[in-house]
Amino acid sequence: MTTFRAMAPGTDLTSHARALNRTRDEVMGGARPSTRPRNLVARSWSRVMDMGLDPDGANPRHHLPTDQVEHRRRTSPLAGVLPELRSMVATAAHASDSLMVVTDADGVVLWRDGAVRTRSGADSLGFGEGSCWTESAVGTNAIGTVLAEGHPVELFAAEHFEQRQLPWYCTAAPVHDPRTGRILGVVDLSGPALTFHPMAGALVTGAARMAEMRLAEQHRMRLDRIRDGAGPRLAAGEGPFLLVDGDGWVAHGDGLPLPDRVAAPREGRALAVPGLGACLPEQVGEGWLLRACSRTPDEVVDLVLDLSGTPSAEVAGGGRRWRTGLTTRHAEILLMVYLAGPDGIGAATLSRALHGDDAHVVSVRAEVSRLRRVLGAVLLSRPYRCAEGVRLEVDAGAVARLSESAFVREHACERVREAVRAMEAAAGGAAR
Repeated sequence: MTTFRAMAPGTDLTSHARALNRTRDEVMGGARPSTRPRNLVARSWSRVMDMGLDPDGANPRHHLPTDQVEHRRRTSPLAGVLPELRSMVATAAHASDSLMVVTDADGVVLWRDGAVRTRSGADSLGFGEGSCWTESAVGTNAIGTVLAEGHPVELFAAEHFEQRQLPWYCTAAPVHDPRTGRILGVVDLSGPALTFHPMAGALVTGAARMAEMRLAEQHRMRLDRIRDGAGPRLAAGEGPFLLVDGDGWVAHGDGLPLPDRVAAPREGRALAVPGLGACLPEQVGEGWLLRACSRTPDEVVDLVLDLSGTPSAEVAGGGRRWRTGLTTRHAEILLMVYLAGPDGIGAATLSRALHGDDAHVVSVRAEVSRLRRVLGAVLLSRPYRCAEGVRLEVDAGAVARLSESAFVREHACERVREAVRAMEAAAGGAAR
């Protein structure tokens, strides 16, 4: 795990805070610092300064209306692990004049608990329910920097960007979806800087890992319920089939290698499953039963990536053809994954291709997770690749217009042109 601690145990907090103040003043004033900030802090300060935030002014705070906060709470996967987080972190927060804060993946504060006196101080910072604590909103802070960096972060005093956050410490860790690796939110412990305890980081990271294990357990229990509830229906039917939940996660199957996930099923909408071809979902209890519309084994699934207007993917199989809309970024990712071939492509390589560096791995994983929710078992992970039996068709000229990505410009077009030339040659040979 990336080293994230703000200081070594036993460090004198007052002296360290003074030293950090000098470093921050030098950097914000444009001078060469006598002591370099930590790499984590330097990266964050650089990002925030590029965004144009004011280190010494009052950057505006934006709070969501109460009804929107309540909706985010109801739909957050972290709601199901909130009691465990409170038992570990909020209890310690009350005992140490600190606050436990839990945000969603957008950095919006959903829950806050802890010492009354510290809650009052947080209110003066705009650090309350419904506020957004990304780097772009409030500068360098543990929550926003976790979302930017993708790993636990601990900040002390003048490592923060905004002047009014300097009297604080904060330590935070991401909570990942154990199924996809996508960040679901952040758990944070914050309080007065001079009350900082060296065990704060261990407490928060331990709580985040506990939440992930609990989420994994809840997922397994849900799939078990779906499988048990559909037992009588499955016993009366014929394979091959898949039984999945509402997000496409596979609870049970027969007659084919089981993928971990397919596209999210919807009533009346066919979806493609390699090995089954086109399937029409049938709701069974809490789950969905997927059976092939045709009985052709190992049927090829054709994906036509249409870039003539708003990107879309047309899926063909089992005598059926249907279309699903894509964002431009999803079209880019689908193309690059396909062109990577059977060896696949990693999240870091995708980040470099799409953004020019490795710093966007977390956002790339989130985008691929959303794309897999649309296309499901057509895309596999670890590394990202197209499933066997998936064939992509795309117009070579349209690829050049898709993106400014160097990967697409320099590699995708030629690969597609090679495929087109091969098909033309095959067609010419057949004609002769």
